[in-house]
Amino acid sequence: MASTAARTYLAFHHNAKLHTLQTVVSAIRPFSALDEANRSLFKQGTDGDFAVVTQATIFHPQGGGQPSDEGIITSSSSSSSPSAAATFRVNAVRMDAVNDGQVLHFGRFNDDSAGIFEIGDTVDQAIDADKRFLHSRLHTAGHVLGAAVRHLLEAEVPGFDELKASHFPDSASCEFQGLIDGKWKEPIQRKLDEYVARAMPVEVDFWDEDDFRRQGLERLIPDRSLAPPGDKFRVVKIVGAEVYPCGGTHVDTTDLCGETKVKKISRSKGTSRVSYTVV
Repeated sequence: MASTAARTYLAFHHNAKLHTLQTVVSAIRPFSALDEANRSLFKQGTDGDFAVVTQATIFHPQGGGQPSDEGIITSSSSSSSPSAAATFRVNAVRMDAVNDGQVLHFGRFNDDSAGIFEIGDTVDQAIDADKRFLHSRLHTAGHVLGAAVRHLLEAEVPGFDELKASHFPDSASCEFQGLIDGKWKEPIQRKLDEYVARAMPVEVDFWDEDDFRRQGLERLIPDRSLAPPGDKFRVVKIVGAEVYPCGGTHVDTTDLCGETKVKKISRSKGTSRVSYTVV
């Protein structure tokens, strides 16, 4: 059931509107047979779970501040029961910690499933579209918030820079270098509201280092180790606001974030965290 699979093609990088995809199983491993580094990626895993690798995936793995997709993978038949379908419920998705570029779909086969997948099986992936849409709203909202804070405070806060972000539903926030006083909460909210209401297009592109330099955005050039040799970096453009190197999923225009609220500004050890939520 194990196989040395190639890198997984990240279909959602090129078309995040895909909610279903037909692909081929390239590896399947019982959870107990995984390397410790990969078992630790799915802490709730048990002996009844598996990790499935496919040639391509529409499932976004957890990373870049965005939670993983969930959903199901089904085959029209299985080797053990050619006339019945095998159904695998995907509970978590992670990048393989051992095999570079592979995506691990963690989960288990339904109790009534007809056997398990075999390498080479054609399968159909289907994500939970409602969760994907929520994650996309939160991710775009985080970038819009970052753009609003930069626009207002880059020249006001000594040492200002954007550091990292979390786009999880229960802990969405953006972290910045520098101390942002609480008095800025309302101005940030107003600028955020403006950007959301303007329905600015959200576009995906692929840039090399020279593209960043041509745009005067050398500060955004990612670590070359984050992309395969020769590949370009994926960027997300909030047209009229900011550009971010980003591998996540997004809504098409900023108004689709919906009502976005700044919850609070907290400060610690020279950094500030602006937490937010979407309604």
